[in-house]
Amino acid sequence: MVVGKMKFTFQKRVKLAQGLWLLSWMATVGGAVTFTLGCFLKTELRKRGEVMDNTNIHCVPNTLMVVGLASMGINYFASRICQDALDAGRFPRWKTYLKPFFGCSIFFTTLMLISVILSYVMKGSLESSLKIGLKNGIRFYKDTDIPGRCFQKQTIDRLQMEFQCCGNTDYRDWFEVQWISNRYLDFSSKEVKDRIKSNVDGRYLVDGVPFSCCNPSSPRPCIQYKITNNTAHYNYEHETEELNLYIHGCREALVNYFMGLMNAIGAVILSVFLLQSSVLASVRLLQTSLDAVAGQENVEIESEGYLLEKTLKETVKEYVDPLMTLLLLNQVSPPEGKAEGGTS
Repeated sequence: MVVGKMKFTFQKRVKLAQGLWLLSWMATVGGAVTFTLGCFLKTELRKRGEVMDNTNIHCVPNTLMVVGLASMGINYFASRICQDALDAGRFPRWKTYLKPFFGCSIFFTTLMLISVILSYVMKGSLESSLKIGLKNGIRFYKDTDIPGRCFQKQTIDRLQMEFQCCGNTDYRDWFEVQWISNRYLDFSSKEVKDRIKSNVDGRYLVDGVPFSCCNPSSPRPCIQYKITNNTAHYNYEHETEELNLYIHGCREALVNYFMGLMNAIGAVILSVFLLQSSVLASVRLLQTSLDAVAGQENVEIESEGYLLEKTLKETVKEYVDPLMTLLLLNQVSPPEGKAEGGTS
């Protein structure tokens, strides 16, 4: 059963070829935009790599970059087909390449749609990655003398100031780690000794946060230490007063930032996907309508074009079967004795 059958006069075939030429170049620009957005997202993720535990999320920008480059090549090829479409002597040379062209186009167009879906469903993976990454970043905040962790403090401080956040979940995360290096502690002080002795792991824990947690828009000078001690500060109640620290955790801030970024990119790529699908459908209609008048003296007669000569299932099978046959031929067959299930 033919799918998407349409009738074309000579004038309609000319208009289709002209419109497709313009559409293919627009899609080429869309491919370049896709590649650029993939590079931008990749750069943003690498900038925050120190506070991310895994690189699964990188599959989104990697896919976008591959699809963007492929889209530019596919649409350039489509524009060349349009140029030769109405030339009876030049168009037949493309017939050999059209089947592989449609196969590659469908594959990369589908991959583009998958990248759009991934940009919306990767929130869970992103959040778990940031949860562990930020936890380790806060734990290693004080290790400015250890190779590999020298810039961890700078990274966390810049992150908290840029995204106006504090800690992993909130500012209380800093109460659970020793974020002040031993080199800056006076071990002759009774207060320091008592705090270390009171902790099972021998860590110096305080109800304080780094300076980067301070909110500069607060009218009150930053209360950085003894945050939970109401008597340590004048006119201060920890449980009821709006703290002059950033309230939101950095995990929430980063998840919102990256998901907002990926959702916006997903909307753009979805538009490019629709444009790419239009190019693919138009090339198919142009090809089949021209095949109908191939070899005839009067090329200005009316012809029929269609999207699929058979049903979708039969068309997919036509493309997949040769590939499966090729893969099966490359497999090494087992020895006869083992194939029969026993030894001779």
